[in-house]
Amino acid sequence: MRPERQKAVKGCLRYTRIKFGIFLSGLSVFAQLYLFQPMLTLLCKEFNITPAHSSLAVSACTVGMATGLFLFAFKADRFPRKKLMVSSMIISTILTLISAAVRNFELLIAINFLKGMVLSGVSAVALAYLSEEVDAKSLGQSISLYLAGNTMGGMMGRVGATLMSGWWGWQWATVGIGAGSLALGLVFAHVFPKSRHFTPARVQTRRKLEHMGQFLRDPLIVRLYFVAALIMGAFVSVYNYLGFRLEGAPFYLPHYLIAFIFLMYTTGVAGSLVTGKWSDRHPADKILRVFMLLLVPGLLFLLTKSVGLIIIGLGIFTFAFFGAHTMASKMVAQQAKQGKSTATSLYWLFYYLGSSLLGSSTGIALQKWNWEIFIGVLFMLVLGSLLLVKPKK
Repeated sequence: MRPERQKAVKGCLRYTRIKFGIFLSGLSVFAQLYLFQPMLTLLCKEFNITPAHSSLAVSACTVGMATGLFLFAFKADRFPRKKLMVSSMIISTILTLISAAVRNFELLIAINFLKGMVLSGVSAVALAYLSEEVDAKSLGQSISLYLAGNTMGGMMGRVGATLMSGWWGWQWATVGIGAGSLALGLVFAHVFPKSRHFTPARVQTRRKLEHMGQFLRDPLIVRLYFVAALIMGAFVSVYNYLGFRLEGAPFYLPHYLIAFIFLMYTTGVAGSLVTGKWSDRHPADKILRVFMLLLVPGLLFLLTKSVGLIIIGLGIFTFAFFGAHTMASKMVAQQAKQGKSTATSLYWLFYYLGSSLLGSSTGIALQKWNWEIFIGVLFMLVLGSLLLVKPKK
């Protein structure tokens, strides 16, 4: 096989550029996707809105991501991989920068929805690119780097936005994240190699729809889709509204301390790694139930009035969520005998819809009642997800 037709392997320059580029793409996408999550309290003051209303700034972006992923399931293969990813990264940063100048909340929601759709162009093809361009023996590490970039981007974006918004306001924080993401996009465009093993082509829409119908009639897969929606809804709700809790009585924490709660995302990386090790030795449904049961003590700690215990609870909750999410997505891929990419696309659709719909609607409980009732609602979501995962007899 000629060198230009070989897949990238560890040690070669092309593989190094792919690894570096795919990590940058994860940083950029997830720094922008949840940009406004740590700034919801400031949006409430800026636009004179409720916490539940302010969360639409986050939900609009994730609804856009879900919508875009669904559309790209039919359209992504018509475009060159690198061109689609670069376009998505650059256009999304322009939208992020524009949103800093918005003085109307409804317009901010619309821009965030559009930004989510644009960002989905990266997520829709990143894993496909890696599987096409990287040798099977080196694929695992490159995928891990992409997922690490996603986690690090989400964490660094939240921490950075919280710190900058506390010092200079939400507009300058948005400009800062937008400018940083633009720089990442430009570096990505320079270093990331073009595809060698992919040719744009039309997708067979009818076949895609047939696969979707097949998966939506599979009881196990459908239950896993709803598990993803419920636990993601609970997870995003915690991170959406915990800042409101810590800013008020009895804590009154300053913004620069609240920023560091997002470092708990590192426990999520551990959750994913533990899942990978356990999945080789234990039944998948048992692993999933263990992680979902761990969500319960995490929520219980969030009811306390001790900052230390809340941090411990957040760490447990984040660890358990990422473990459960990793296991559920793997179970979907294993259950789908054909059309695995379609099955996975539907999983992400439910995942982001849960984030959007539940991440905003649970805020009504906090707005109308109190933190304890809000946590009670999240308990119900976790309980519902547990009931969906039936142990094998």
